Amino acid sequence: MSTFDNPFDPDRSLRAGGCSCGQHTGEAEHQAAARLQTQASIESELKCYEGVVASAVMRAMFPQDLARRSFLKSVGAATAVAAVSQFFPLQAATEAFAQGGPLEKKDLKVGFIPITCATPIIMAAPMGFYAKNGLNVEVIKTAGWAVIRDKTMNKEYDAAHMLAPMPLAITMGVGSNPQPYTIPAIENINGQAITLSVKHKDRRNPKDWKGFKFAVPFDYSIHNYLLRYYLAEAGIDPDVDVQIRAVPPPEMVANLRADNIDGFLGPDPMNQRAVYDGVGFIHILTKDIWEGHPCCAFAASKEFVTSMPNTYGALLKSIIEATAFAHKAENRKQIAEAIAPANYLNQPQIVLEQILTGTYADGLGNIVNQPNRVDFDPFPWQSFAIWIMTQMKRWGQVKGDIDYAGVASQVYLATDATRLMKEAGLTPPTTTTKSFSVMGKIFDPAKPEEYLNSFKIRKAS
Repeated sequence: MSTFDNPFDPDRSLRAGGCSCGQHTGEAEHQAAARLQTQASIESELKCYEGVVASAVMRAMFPQDLARRSFLKSVGAATAVAAVSQFFPLQAATEAFAQGGPLEKKDLKVGFIPITCATPIIMAAPMGFYAKNGLNVEVIKTAGWAVIRDKTMNKEYDAAHMLAPMPLAITMGVGSNPQPYTIPAIENINGQAITLSVKHKDRRNPKDWKGFKFAVPFDYSIHNYLLRYYLAEAGIDPDVDVQIRAVPPPEMVANLRADNIDGFLGPDPMNQRAVYDGVGFIHILTKDIWEGHPCCAFAASKEFVTSMPNTYGALLKSIIEATAFAHKAENRKQIAEAIAPANYLNQPQIVLEQILTGTYADGLGNIVNQPNRVDFDPFPWQSFAIWIMTQMKRWGQVKGDIDYAGVASQVYLATDATRLMKEAGLTPPTTTTKSFSVMGKIFDPAKPEEYLNSFKIRKAS
């Protein structure tokens, strides 16, 4: 295969006289188009606010509904807005409204683990999403999840990239002192895999995995719960028949190479990097265990959310706008380039492109095309939280009665996400819970205990 034919060559469109996305004649045209797209987005957003501001001004001028309706009917809405603009600074008021109140704090520190799940949080820095909303955000690469948790709880970080179960555990006081925490936005859905050592290419039936040593990123992770779920469905007791240990994601491939573990259920780019380095193969994508499952999230303390509402709003708006950008497949190569450098993911761009585009080598000699291998959807479904809590209880991390719906609504802030998703041009759901299927088993968030009690393999209570 020549360089020009290689689908994983990040520079092939540039060498062919095009741009990095392959849709323009050159990089200059590409950048110009990107600037126009950003400006159009801003203008569209301001147009939405303009109607709100104009309506407020009209109500102030005509407090009585009948008088206001009569005026609008006689001159028309467009003429009324034009007339108001003659003596009221409607444009300035619109821009001020769009920006919200003054930011309580502009310089922020946000911690992240160098994995593709953090893509919106990371890319929002080099691609200008934070700056657009008046923030100066330092995104700080962090060694592991316990460090992320501790630095955020100690206020060294203003907010952080966290695993979706972590704010639930922190709020309930599981594994740490209880402290009210929130998830205003999910970072990614899907995007994980079970990767095995190349020495196990002939042992691909999970029923044959007794005695295996597995790694997951953290005890309170969707990875831990999905691996346990997958093993249990194959008749393997994850607390008896195998060993599961917490290993920071950046150390997973090295542990696989050193034969310290037989495999891991981990985030990307670790799965693809194991293939790239020739030490592992992708056994199954987690999307094939639970399509659309959450993994990581943008998290902040309840104190940050309530004490700095304008800063919190600008930060969340930045991340949701970045998530909306990342959701579009045509932007993925540009994103891969932005997050590849050493201060972010420190990975070959080719590895990130394979993950983000969904066209990848699986380590078994196949090129696979799975466009939704990873996706970015910010809505924090409260049913996700309820499922996670059933698995916490299933494996003995929490005991006793749980107010599933109450904790879910306290931690997963669906209302904030709904408002800002609309502003970012996304269409949020109209409900906060939904049923879904995990390995063919339907989960009804209204019946969590019934679901929990249906499992044969679980930790003895």
